[in-house]
Formats: sequence, C-alpha cells, structure tokens
Amino acid sequence: MRALFLILAASLAAVPQTAHQHHPPGSVEEYARVLEDPGRDEWQKPHAVLEALALKPGEVIADIGAGSGYFARRFARHAGKVYAVDIDEGLLAIVRKDAPANLLTILAAPDDPRLPEKSVDTIFFCDVLHHIDRRAAYLPKLLKALKPGGRVVDIDFYKKPLPLGPPMAMKLSEDQVIAEFSAAGFRLAQKLDLLPYQYFLVFQ
Repeated sequence: MRALFLILAASLAAVPQTAHQHHPPGSVEEYARVLEDPGRDEWQKPHAVLEALALKPGEVIADIGAGSGYFARRFARHAGKVYAVDIDEGLLAIVRKDAPANLLTILAAPDDPRLPEKSVDTIFFCDVLHHIDRRAAYLPKLLKALKPGGRVVDIDFYKKPLPLGPPMAMKLSEDQVIAEFSAAGFRLAQKLDLLPYQYFLVFQ
C-alpha cells in the first residue's frame, strides 16, 4: 500500500458516475492534481464544511493527512493557526508554497501525527482515518495533542456502495469509528448529515 496519507488520493480520484481508482497517481504532482480537482468541490462541499466547523479567529486546527492543502488553505483564512500534517514531504512542500504565515506544516510518521502536546483546539480528518492501520494506538495520541475542551472531526465515506471513494473493504462504518474513539477516551458530541457520500462526526 502507498504511503498512509497519500493513498487518500485514491479515494478522491474518482468523481460521481465514475469507478473508484484503487491505484493512486505515481507522482506528487499527480496526487496534488487529483486532490485539487475542481470537481471535488461538488461533493466535498468545502464551504459547507467550514460553516459547520465554525472556526474561531484564535483557534488552532490540525489537518491530518492534509495532502496538498485542500482544506488547510481554507482553514487558514478563518483560524488563528493551522497545522498541515502529512507523511509526504513533497506534498507538504506544495502546501508551503505561497502559504500564509499562520499555515505551518508537520512531517508526521505513519503511527504518530507529531503534534505538540496540548496545542490544538480541533483535529480534522477527511477521508484519511480508514488508512490508519493501528488506530487503537494512534487515537490516544490525539488526546495528548488537544487542548482542554478540544475536538476531533472525522469525515469519511459511508460504508455502502457509492459512485466514488475507496473499496468497500477499506471503509469504516460510523458505528465502528464511534466505538474506536470511545475506547480511546472520546465521546461523540455531534453527528451531521451534511455531505452526500460522507459522514461527519465530532468527538470531544
């Protein structure tokens, strides 16, 4: 399997009415083109996601599996500080290009986001969590990175047949995600019916 967060591109390579592309593009530039495809806006609805997050001017948000910065750049317009976290330096270099001063990058490990302790108000995953193999060990590290009262947002594909997204075997159901976060010390605070192909869960 490709690098943990980069394989996210495989989930996004398809658009409605097309088949899922299980094998992602071969170069960083190709990954970035897939992630930034304007057609993604139609179903990812980034403006609606931002409205739902209601980021505050002084808020610190970490976008884990940030890729080329599709969401991180948008967050930077509303939050106080944004950490774009990924395990691929090539994609992080794209994020840093013309990035605002409040958008910082973190080169993570597959098993550790490497976020500073008690530094983040919101941790954000979009179409990434299902690629993390050892989530039982990974999720408690998020607790350590959150400030008191912080939250984790997880957006991922419904575990059912869809015109895009990863194969069914890779998907995580909402119930499974909720159970795994609960075991790691989180509680489900909010569940939004916002996106056509993805659930939107908020944990605290």
